[in-house]
Amino acid sequence: MIVGIPKEIKTDEFRVGITPSGVRELVKRGNDVLVEAGAGLGSGFEDGTYADAGAQIIQSADEVYSSSQMIMKVKEPIEVEYERLREGQILFTYLHLAADKRLTQVLCDKKITALAYETLRVGRRLPLLEPMSEIAGRMATLFGAVHLGRYNGGSGRLLGGAVGVESNRVVVLGAGVAGKAAADAAAGLGADVVMFDINTERLTYLRDVMSPRVSMLYSTHDSILDNIKNADLVIGTVLLPGAKAPKLITREMLSFMKQGSVLVDVSIDQGGCFETSHATTHSHPTFEVDGIVHYCVANMPGMYPRTSTMALTNATLPYALTIASTPLNLLLKDELYKGALNVYAGDVTNEAVAIAHDMPWKDMV
Repeated sequence: MIVGIPKEIKTDEFRVGITPSGVRELVKRGNDVLVEAGAGLGSGFEDGTYADAGAQIIQSADEVYSSSQMIMKVKEPIEVEYERLREGQILFTYLHLAADKRLTQVLCDKKITALAYETLRVGRRLPLLEPMSEIAGRMATLFGAVHLGRYNGGSGRLLGGAVGVESNRVVVLGAGVAGKAAADAAAGLGADVVMFDINTERLTYLRDVMSPRVSMLYSTHDSILDNIKNADLVIGTVLLPGAKAPKLITREMLSFMKQGSVLVDVSIDQGGCFETSHATTHSHPTFEVDGIVHYCVANMPGMYPRTSTMALTNATLPYALTIASTPLNLLLKDELYKGALNVYAGDVTNEAVAIAHDMPWKDMV
């Protein structure tokens, strides 16, 4: 198969779809890999390194798209890339279609076979989301702490405090991979942490393995409201695979929070779990609503592209190798790849995406 790796062009995105090491593995399996010139520079990978791994370096994105049977990316295509997609092409990337009806329609119109990293399941795990979730969770605490600084619009409280000063309080919504990473980081800095989820089995497990500074609560509107009143930092990591994130904090609830507190919405790729959230960029990461600082960067791991690209390739490469070597009619008989499939032959094949956009849904039985 001919696999294309275009340069990511979303604002402040420096990751790349695969490392040179990953290219080498694809080439060893008999695939041709086309890498757009400069695609890996943001992650510290030179064109020559890709060429040494067996890739062909292509000077234009248009040629990468027009010549490739499968496109492997990090982020969803943005508007300038829509026309580059060609009918019947396989697209393997993060898609987050529940938050983007226009892209969903474009993929249907182009009859793209769209396989989303974030909906590929192995049991109860989302293995292609996990590495980025871990990085984003740690970042959520770090950047939340930075934006608590007075010069960044925050309350001026140092996360973790100091000797003789009361500890800060962090609320984490969601006890998945990102939530655990955020809570671990906050507890490690000395904050008192409350983690919310509706999965009591998961909460019980985390209670036994995490720092005693982290307490677990069942998620309800009232319990969240009671706890954000005294929170300095609230981190939202809620995920419903493929679907829009539920709005767990409304604008009205902001009035109960301390002025200068910080909200970090890790769920923003799926529409955000705070009613007042909207996507921001690393160049302009925050905005303020009713005295509360909002950090809603939609590609958080892009801040650390070297680490993120390597972690992502480690996760995606085994699946990319299978996709590239398996006839599509056989691939889509596999429940794992049917779960990753969001659009196929002009139809939305992920029920959650169809519900989000009030579009017809085709069950790939």
